[in-house]
Amino acid sequence: MSPAALMQLGFSALARNRMRAALTVLGIVIGVAAVIATLAIGQGARAAVQAQIRTMGANTISVIPGTVTSGGARGGMGGITTMTSEDADAIARECPSVTAVAPGVRSFAQVVYGNQNWSTSVQGTTPDFLIIRQWPVERGVGLTDSDVRGGAKVCVLGANVALELFGESDPVGQMVRIKDIPFRVAGVLSVKGGSGWGGDNDDTVLVPITTAQRKLSNITHVHWISVAAMSEKQVDMAVEQISELLRQRHRIRPGENDDFFIRTQAEAASTAEETSKVMTLLLASIAAVSLLVGGIGIMNIMLVSVTERTREIGVRRAVGASRLDIMMQFLVESAFLSLAGGALGVLVGVLCARLISQFARWPTMIQAEAVVLAFGFSTLVGLFFGFYPARRAATLDPIEALRYE
Repeated sequence: MSPAALMQLGFSALARNRMRAALTVLGIVIGVAAVIATLAIGQGARAAVQAQIRTMGANTISVIPGTVTSGGARGGMGGITTMTSEDADAIARECPSVTAVAPGVRSFAQVVYGNQNWSTSVQGTTPDFLIIRQWPVERGVGLTDSDVRGGAKVCVLGANVALELFGESDPVGQMVRIKDIPFRVAGVLSVKGGSGWGGDNDDTVLVPITTAQRKLSNITHVHWISVAAMSEKQVDMAVEQISELLRQRHRIRPGENDDFFIRTQAEAASTAEETSKVMTLLLASIAAVSLLVGGIGIMNIMLVSVTERTREIGVRRAVGASRLDIMMQFLVESAFLSLAGGALGVLVGVLCARLISQFARWPTMIQAEAVVLAFGFSTLVGLFFGFYPARRAATLDPIEALRYE
């Protein structure tokens, strides 16, 4: 039989049971839509994390104290206090691959202005911190070297903190209290967005590191040192130079563990990429199960169709139709069901991804590869699950089929 005749027969057979065919197509629609929507969520999350990491600078390096053995016990990241501002000065002075260094300490405190208050993180650091993080000041000025040298009681507010305390008013020049100590607001940072790890970059207050150490935390060590390499290509060289210098300064013998961690944005990006891939694969696998269920629905409906049309199959065989003609007729019907379900599923999946992005505020990204994959897989599922009913129809004995009532 010609392809046109096969398609006409297949369409007319499906048209006789429109409701049954529509419900079968619905199973494929749900499966394809679920695959596309979950892949869009996974790709969107990956892109959002990577974008956030890029905003922190591809050449950024973080040095954090930790991992020292004492009496058989090993301390984790941030668990010891051997790192000081002098270490940061030494890195800036003696590591040629480094362009900016900013030590820092961190605490949490209630910031009060008038009858408004807000609990946030207070970071003591130096002016280079904003250079390393590529974080401009939107209003007023940032921290200065003289603020650090003099232990000035000035602060720079993150965008969210400024909004919570001052609303639409300009906070520059106003006085706020941090741990009952008055601070003058020198400036407000531009909006930075989420940190990619469940935090909020804009929910912070920056103060001079000397002020934070002496007046807010009463410590002499630092919690971290942020470093910017000369370029992204020199990050590995800068890491090597920093490691060698700190081992010398901390008198760590060969073979002993470092008492610090060094982390780069490349490591963070790689970790985020791998995590995102695993989560995307997991979501897509779960969604693919519904697509397989839709394929089983196609097999079920085609088997029912073969049973109902046994006499028709016998008549066609009697008038000269070959086994291949019968098989192709039923394969065309199952292919039409899967193709129709795949096309509608693509539209529903794209619509769901857009709605999720708009109402749930989740980042989504629809890639052409994901659409082709879902549509192609739905077609293969339809053909795979339609093959057995088609083969069963083709192998029916014509005489027995004509006797079937």
